[in-house]
Amino acid sequence: MAPPTPMDSKEKARVRTAAYRVTRLYPGPVGELLGRELIAWEEFGYRFGGSSLVLKLVDYVLKEPIENSESRKESYDRFRSAVGY
Repeated sequence: MAPPTPMDSKEKARVRTAAYRVTRLYPGPVGELLGRELIAWEEFGYRFGGSSLVLKLVDYVLKEPIENSESRKESYDRFRSAVGY
């Protein structure tokens, strides 16, 4: 495994942007947890390999369209229980 390398300012900006967007994509505790993890990773300032899970998450979050909050709430309500009601 390659030693960690410092992130440049563009990479840090991408991670911070993803941290903001993930809280809008996944409102509630899941988005908050992912957002905090991304902020911590950005503040640490090092990249651990080019294909890390965090970088994959950043790419995913930046590409994913943000739906309006009402339609996302409806989709959460639909899958409230294991049997669908």
